[in-house]
Amino acid sequence: MISINNLTFLIGSRALYDEANWHIKPGDRAGLIGANGTGKSTLLKLIVGEYAPSSGTISMSKDLRIGYLNQDLLSYESHHSILHVAMEAFDRQNKLHDEIEELLKKIETDYSEEVLYKLSDKQQEFEALDGYNIEYRANEILAGLGFSTADQQRPLNTFSGGWRMRVMLAKILLQDPDILLLDEPTNHMDLPSIKWLENYLASFEGAIVIVSHDRYFLDKIVNRTVESRKGKLTVYAGNYSFYVEEKSLRAEIQKGEFKNQQAKIKQEERLIERFKAKASKAKMAQSRMKALDKMERVEDVDDDNPTVNFSFKFTKPSGRHVVRIEHVTKRYPNVHILDDAEAVIEKGDKIALIGANGKGKSTLLRIIAGTEKADGTCETGHNVTTTFFAQHQLESLHLDNAILEELQAFAPKHTDTELRSILGCFLFTGDDVFKKIKVLSGGEKSRVALAKSLTTDSNFLILDEPTNHLDIQSVNILIQALQQFEGTFIAVSHDRYFLDNVANKIWFIEEEKIKQYPGTYAEYEEWNSKRVVPISKPIPVKMPEKEKPAAKPASTPNTASQLKKLNDELKKVEENIAELEQKVKEIETELADEQVYSKADKLAETNKRYLAVKQDLDTNQTKWETLAADIMELEG
Repeated sequence: MISINNLTFLIGSRALYDEANWHIKPGDRAGLIGANGTGKSTLLKLIVGEYAPSSGTISMSKDLRIGYLNQDLLSYESHHSILHVAMEAFDRQNKLHDEIEELLKKIETDYSEEVLYKLSDKQQEFEALDGYNIEYRANEILAGLGFSTADQQRPLNTFSGGWRMRVMLAKILLQDPDILLLDEPTNHMDLPSIKWLENYLASFEGAIVIVSHDRYFLDKIVNRTVESRKGKLTVYAGNYSFYVEEKSLRAEIQKGEFKNQQAKIKQEERLIERFKAKASKAKMAQSRMKALDKMERVEDVDDDNPTVNFSFKFTKPSGRHVVRIEHVTKRYPNVHILDDAEAVIEKGDKIALIGANGKGKSTLLRIIAGTEKADGTCETGHNVTTTFFAQHQLESLHLDNAILEELQAFAPKHTDTELRSILGCFLFTGDDVFKKIKVLSGGEKSRVALAKSLTTDSNFLILDEPTNHLDIQSVNILIQALQQFEGTFIAVSHDRYFLDNVANKIWFIEEEKIKQYPGTYAEYEEWNSKRVVPISKPIPVKMPEKEKPAAKPASTPNTASQLKKLNDELKKVEENIAELEQKVKEIETELADEQVYSKADKLAETNKRYLAVKQDLDTNQTKWETLAADIMELEG
């Protein structure tokens, strides 16, 4: 399918790839992994022809259809609806549709056989290309990626960057390529959308190459793991978990070979040193010296998994109750987040706050941090000192500072040795600490900001998407750091491996309340898969007092009849919603069944039913909102 042979790619005098080889075969589902800066995204650009190799070749058939998702697509602008943008994937069908429309207009005045035959040909081709179903297919994909029916009519340029990236992903999936090249596809996605994408890719019939730091996602999708390291590409015949075990095994073997070779080299060097001065043995010594020079050396194993070797200290431990939330209500125009919500964060809690985008996770964190106002009470307890980490804090880094200077200014109580130790844990070693922040990548800046957060004298951490822009190695470091942290924290993240390894409680927002599961993320997932989620009924927004219309007269018999009819209809819709939600739950259970997800055709059919039921559910929920608003208006 794609053959990479002796690929060398130079950036200045540095070889990002040095005679690297990799053959991507039909059906391969490869996870391309490696530390930041090892050239993963660059390799995808080399494959699609955006960059040219310095030497070597990348060959593929001319008619190979490649779907390429990259972070550059965030800048794509359009005033068209997202449904229209997604349907741009159907280039030929769209062209035929326009031609058919023109011919239908023409036939109103021109009845010639030539026009009729041309119309017939176009219609046959359009039908053969499944043109009558392209809008339905676009609806399916967009719904799976989290867009409601109403959202699909909104212009692309009204959405944030993360949601735009989902639209571009939908467009690529609709092109039905032979191979998908996906560069960090789960960035900007919430957990429900990540799970939907996992199910979709599981039934995708082409080849897949994924660059991702999401270990759970890789484990679900890939059957090959390719490591980009030291200019080479090393293939492991399994998913990410297999790679971790296999690499550890290979490292043990390599360590043994290195140790044995070093012992042999020392022995040879002693023999050469002993006999080279003796005339009778000089020839033998010379021969052994040449053999030693020609010996292919086994490299020692580098430690790719640095450990966090510093302890977190805070001057004062907090009291038992870290945060108390009482009767908190938070609403935006047309969006209700919390209604009379209550919760308590206790000393030692390690909380993962999860849920779909738009449910108010970041808003709740800001309320807890005191940077967002809300009705009700949110109080911190005795001796609580707080640090709030969010992505916007990357902008507060002083770009002209060196990394070490940034931490020195922020944490003057720490010695340079302590700060360098902390930076070493976040992969800034040696002279790296003297790099200016302005030359760092997004991931490197995130690591600096996290290192700053962990040097504070705080016993309570609030972390909003701390794993964004971090590679797997950096996520592992953050996990180790938080496992050693003896204080309290609450974190929002879509990285399930991270959540499962740091949290001992799960919070989620449901029915405008803060709800809690007392266990790990894996335990929560198992519990959640067996329950029926309550119907979420948006509360119609009431007008301010000054905008309320004049009081209506008492209900007339006609109004009473209308109210009864609407209430009966509302009850029926509520029954439909309950039934559809039960169906959704049943199909989700099917999708988790190995007999379903291991068979592509069965998974595709089940997934299609799932999306259809979800769409029906959305329609009924929209209908419920309309009926509720009508009832409120009649009741005056």
